[in-house]
Amino acid sequence: MRLISISAGKVAPLFGNHHPNYKSVASAIRKKAVSDLENFTPIEITPLGVKGDEQADLSVHGGIEKAIYVYPAEHYAFWNDLLTRETKSPVDLQYGAIGENFTIEGLLETEVFVGDRLQIGDLEFIVAKLREPCFKFNAAVGYKGASKAMLQSGFSGWYLRVLKTGVISAGAQITVIPGSRETSIAQQNQKLLNNRNQKDLWE
Repeated sequence: MRLISISAGKVAPLFGNHHPNYKSVASAIRKKAVSDLENFTPIEITPLGVKGDEQADLSVHGGIEKAIYVYPAEHYAFWNDLLTRETKSPVDLQYGAIGENFTIEGLLETEVFVGDRLQIGDLEFIVAKLREPCFKFNAAVGYKGASKAMLQSGFSGWYLRVLKTGVISAGAQITVIPGSRETSIAQQNQKLLNNRNQKDLWE
């Protein structure tokens, strides 16, 4: 298990006809790699996440409990295939395109539980909750059904709270220290799927 990319983004206008009430909305969902396996730049991690990263709406992203958004690299093939099919043009998303700060490999939603601690390099984090998709994700990838597809696939990723700050680079190894293991991220996603009015995901 390892960290293969660290990404950050700035708040900017996000355009697209993906919500009935917004033609443009501020978002920092579009993130770019600042450290990867070709460029091992050391990146500072603060209690609020990747230094220099921004969030437009702190009610749903960022803050202490959602400081770092983690996404498994294994899911990128799913999104490239889906978006290529739906948009009828080749899609090759780059790490950070799902809005994540950490792109990782070797660890999936079914294997991660709320309260687990992750040691990444010399830093330490705790798993807080899953990522809930919204219309901004639809707009970011240019497909109106993207949020629904994320929920139905279970490929949500999850948020981390920072327990130990410091500096890390892409390539850092990940160690999982199990918590109480009562609720996995996959189980959280299934509960959300069962309870949520999926019509909301199309708006």
